[in-house]
Amino acid sequence: MTFTKTTEQSSKYEHLEKMSVLDLLNNINNEDKTVPFAVEKALPQIEVLVTQIVAKMKLGGRLFYIGAGTSGRLGVVDASECPPTFGVPFDLVNGIIAGGDKAIRRAVENAEDDASQAWIDLQEHNINENDIVVGIAASGTTPYVIGGLKACNENNITTASISCNAESPLSKTAKFPIDVVVGPEFVTGSSRMKAGTAQKLVLNMISTATMIQLGKVKGNKMVDMQLSNSKLVDRGVKMIMGEIPVSYSAAAELLAEYGSVRKAVANYKGH
Repeated sequence: MTFTKTTEQSSKYEHLEKMSVLDLLNNINNEDKTVPFAVEKALPQIEVLVTQIVAKMKLGGRLFYIGAGTSGRLGVVDASECPPTFGVPFDLVNGIIAGGDKAIRRAVENAEDDASQAWIDLQEHNINENDIVVGIAASGTTPYVIGGLKACNENNITTASISCNAESPLSKTAKFPIDVVVGPEFVTGSSRMKAGTAQKLVLNMISTATMIQLGKVKGNKMVDMQLSNSKLVDRGVKMIMGEIPVSYSAAAELLAEYGSVRKAVANYKGH
């Protein structure tokens, strides 16, 4: 198959500057509606990857996301949400962005074009064969990401990818590729839009399904979440009340004593 970069193809819409605000919003929304259906087609690929990640983590491995620009930022966001949501160590899921953490807020010139830097960045985390590295790039052509996966392959580290172009160089480099083909963007080439949304949906699926498989959710509740603000403490108290017959104040005392919903419930039942 010939590689076609659909993320760079011309928008189906012309003369955007002449559209009313409502027309702009309706057209953007209509394009956005197509994204979940593109993700649905990739579910078999996502299933294979989640299974691989769960197996690696049970061996003590970690998950790394590498990317540049929007793709890198999305990886950082997903990784940073795992400790507070699921109570896992901060270094279990890691987001690495081309150009370093400063690139999260401001673009770093030419960072994505350095094919050797990702491997250097990964080595700072003592990457090893138990780990798994997911390269994220809407285009599927980002040198930083492809170079990182090639180095991982050479060092027997499991690789995967999330791209929005079929048969991309990145997909061919990864052992476990995910292709979510969303087509041309509303604003030509603006892959932070549909492509970014698709990547976010896939990342949500990967981390959430993995953590559930690892036992970090009970029923449908985040029983290991970090109690980092009053909203989450209140949520935790109500979770406890839903599990055991105690008042709000008693549940709050249990939560304060044991530090997590899971431990509070387990210790109450143990009395």
